[in-house]
Amino acid sequence: MLRWPDLPEDLRPSHAYVPGQTARHPEDWFESIKATVGTSPDRLWDTSAFQTGLAYLGAGYFWECHEVLEAVWLHTADPSAEREMVQALIQLANARLKLQMQRPRAARRLCAMVQGHLAGCGGEAEVLGLRVRDVQEEVAATLKRVDMRDIA
Repeated sequence: MLRWPDLPEDLRPSHAYVPGQTARHPEDWFESIKATVGTSPDRLWDTSAFQTGLAYLGAGYFWECHEVLEAVWLHTADPSAEREMVQALIQLANARLKLQMQRPRAARRLCAMVQGHLAGCGGEAEVLGLRVRDVQEEVAATLKRVDMRDIA
């Protein structure tokens, strides 16, 4: 399993946005974080945007993770293992958000997309400082939660 980065208090939103359930954050709330991706593509893993996106994912801020990591994704080469990894993380966050929204079928479909993106990492053992195997374990844990919802 992944060890998520710590989420600095000054970057912690007041709440997790869940569409239809909680208020959306102000439009410019994430701009200073997203602005940190203006670095060379080989250093994206070291940006505040990437690290904060991971921290959001680990702390249950799934919509926020998607919002921040999308800026990282836009700076990856197409095609590349880095692009596939960032897309996998975005879709993993989306799958977990769908679970919060009581949409297990959508979460399962998104987990399949994550697995496809991880397969697209070209057999790399590690991408952007993350072991592909660890992200696969996160997908398996998410699918286990989906299965528990299907049983309930």
